[in-house]
Amino acid sequence: MKHLIIPDTQVKPGYPKEHLKWAGKYAVDKKPDVIVHLGDHWDMPSLSSYDVGKKSFEGRRYTDDIFAGISAMEAFLRPIRREQNRLRKNKHKIWTPRLVFCLGNHEHRIQRAIESDAKLEGLMSYEDFSLKEMGWEVHDFLQPVVIDGIVYSHYFTSGVMGRPVSNARLLLQKKMMSCVQGHVQDRDIAFGRRADGSPVTGLFAGIFYQHDEDYLTPQTNGSWSGIWMFNEVDNGSFDEMPVSMNYLRRKYGES
Repeated sequence: MKHLIIPDTQVKPGYPKEHLKWAGKYAVDKKPDVIVHLGDHWDMPSLSSYDVGKKSFEGRRYTDDIFAGISAMEAFLRPIRREQNRLRKNKHKIWTPRLVFCLGNHEHRIQRAIESDAKLEGLMSYEDFSLKEMGWEVHDFLQPVVIDGIVYSHYFTSGVMGRPVSNARLLLQKKMMSCVQGHVQDRDIAFGRRADGSPVTGLFAGIFYQHDEDYLTPQTNGSWSGIWMFNEVDNGSFDEMPVSMNYLRRKYGES
């Protein structure tokens, strides 16, 4: 089994999104069995509670945020749909990867907004993302999903207060399974073994976008950006392969 992992894409209006097309072309070349998006595809700046009242908040619109994310997701899926149509036309076996989307805290801003203002109920919802219509199975924010022995979630929590686990080594110690998450800017990986000797891996997958974040500094922006291919997936064991943004740009940017 092969899994393709896409960490936080944080799409917002006016920012580059052609890298989603590159990732779609990479998926076509490698044909993974499963594609997992770890969430925070939609950045949703219009619902940011941190920026209300700031000058930078002026002009943000919910509908613009939704459209930006949908168009970027369509850019990712377009090469995949084109390849499926080609295979179907030539009467070859159709490649139909399982598409799994883990809602992130940025998508969860919709629910938080509704909880803060009940008048918004019925006017906005997760359905606005059109994920199911595009073929994704959608898992709630922080709801773990287990696929071939690997547990995926936007992030994992620890303790009764539900605080995010802070690094990959702690992730293994707390969860005792192979776990993969997004949410954190930098990538981090740790390896271990169960009592029976079977290997487990904890992975903070990093980010997958080209822009710098305004809330970060020159010292904290510039993290590694890319996607991951897991080869030889079997009962929580896998061979992880990072695929950098720079590689995808060189390979698919001009095609």
